[in-house]
Amino acid sequence: MFEYFYHQILRKTVISFGTLFNNIYIRNTNSSGVDVSVMKVPLAYGPTQKFLARLQQSENLNKPVQISLPRLSFEFTSLTYDPARKVTTTQTFQSVKSLGDKTATKKVYMPVPYNMEFELSIMAKQNDDCLQILEQILPYFQPAYTMTVNLISDIGEKRDIPVILDRISMRDDYEGDFTTRRVIYYTLTFTAKTYLFGPVNSASGIIKKATIDYMNDIDPSHARREQRYSVAPRAVRDYNTDQTTTIIEDLSTTETQINVSSVAGLSEKSYININGEQMRITKIDGTNIVVERGKDGTVAIEHPLGSYVNVVNVADDALIEVGDDFGFNETLSFFQDFREYSPSRGEDI
Repeated sequence: MFEYFYHQILRKTVISFGTLFNNIYIRNTNSSGVDVSVMKVPLAYGPTQKFLARLQQSENLNKPVQISLPRLSFEFTSLTYDPARKVTTTQTFQSVKSLGDKTATKKVYMPVPYNMEFELSIMAKQNDDCLQILEQILPYFQPAYTMTVNLISDIGEKRDIPVILDRISMRDDYEGDFTTRRVIYYTLTFTAKTYLFGPVNSASGIIKKATIDYMNDIDPSHARREQRYSVAPRAVRDYNTDQTTTIIEDLSTTETQINVSSVAGLSEKSYININGEQMRITKIDGTNIVVERGKDGTVAIEHPLGSYVNVVNVADDALIEVGDDFGFNETLSFFQDFREYSPSRGEDI
């Protein structure tokens, strides 16, 4: 049932959460409003009690440095399932692109929603330092701030993870005599709505052709097939840069007749690509070709003399990558028999 996999999703979410607070500063000014000091607030992972214990166990104020304040610390405190975001557990989806092979696909089950709770602690000696830090954090959470996390690097699966500010509490830890160091700290509790994915498996591959046979009866045992409709992906750009021929004169944006150096390798009703513009050949007359400009979503542009003409054919169809735009080649066939097409054998039986 179980197999080893580790996407580091929880680790990545913890790191992304901490990164939100690693660029906070405080400023101290004199009576004239001039900056006396500017300090970047240090950030560390760990519970608040760890830093407070360090102060309580080293109460000698004559030491040069005990612990620098103000300070930020954060901790991942709990993980709970979120039924409100549940989807069908058996549903799968295919990745847009496999980084190792751009013609292959990866399959993974829909993720499981989980809520990660974090505590962010602000520790300072003066209350004004805490307030400066708070005002640099709170405006971004209304009450959520969305961060983008690359959950599964192998398939480029990125998700927007909302981080919700749940509550804020404050405590002034000032007990004991005058030699005891004072610590004011605020605790901010957050919930990050992340997703956990299962193992990523190889999919069966890209569909290269779809075929439908139409019958003349609803009873397949007596039906005679009449028509077959087949459709296959067609490349809408040149992949292999074959440089079949060149144009021998400048081409404006409105001209539809192109004079080329050779028509060898060109055929009517086929597609060509010049400098990214897709065209369809409607007629060949000597070394002149008549085309339809700006096909497959491209725009007609000017082309200088000597530009290469690249044929877009079945060789390019085979190089279509997962996630690319593509068109379709359609074929209609007519039959008068009782045979059926076998997908496993690739022939009529």
